[in-house]
Amino acid sequence: MTELGVVYQSIERADPAAVERLSRLGVATIHEAQGRLGHMRPYLRPIYKGARTCGTAVTVLAHPGDNWMMHVVAEVAQPGDVVVVGLTSDNTDGMFGDLLATSFMAQGIKGLIIDAGVRDISDLEQMGFPVWSRAISQKGTIKETIGSVNIPVVCGGCLVHPGDVVIADADGVVVVPSAQASKVADMAETREAKEQHKRERLAAGELGLDMYSMRDRLAEAGLRYINQKQQEQEQ
Repeated sequence: MTELGVVYQSIERADPAAVERLSRLGVATIHEAQGRLGHMRPYLRPIYKGARTCGTAVTVLAHPGDNWMMHVVAEVAQPGDVVVVGLTSDNTDGMFGDLLATSFMAQGIKGLIIDAGVRDISDLEQMGFPVWSRAISQKGTIKETIGSVNIPVVCGGCLVHPGDVVIADADGVVVVPSAQASKVADMAETREAKEQHKRERLAAGELGLDMYSMRDRLAEAGLRYINQKQQEQEQ
């Protein structure tokens, strides 16, 4: 059952070494490495080009059009955290802007993932504070209804527990459970090394058809190559 009106001040965060390793890898690679799990829905997009972040999740459950808990989370967050905000119902109001970003940055918070709207986009880009949001909206919010901080929340269709690792880049957002962070980092690094080798082979001119041994399977599926010029000459 969802808890309302609580703030958990102490949470168990993922291993910092694993977080650092995951920070060097792309969202797509991590998503594939952990069995294509943990991805947030693609409507959550970075608010400016080149945005990227990786850190441990501190979570917020907020009510639509009310950003009261966004101020509360700044008190309990630690340097290296990423704030993840889920809402009790759908909303696109601008729940975050440059003033809250100033507060977050002063606390060492590395980014924001929010299943709602944000505003002051130009200012946030100039500040270099990365945000992935559902919408951009000038509409302001109120501070009237309490939610919770550091409870499990659903953001972008993905369940996030406090302390999980959140990685976000131009491809989207992926969440790695804190207990699996080191294992997923191992698998993602292995996958990245394999992809680099494939990248070098493709750059040298080798075709994916041959590298992935696709030709026999394509033939079995009925694919035919037709040389129109040769066919016309034979006729």
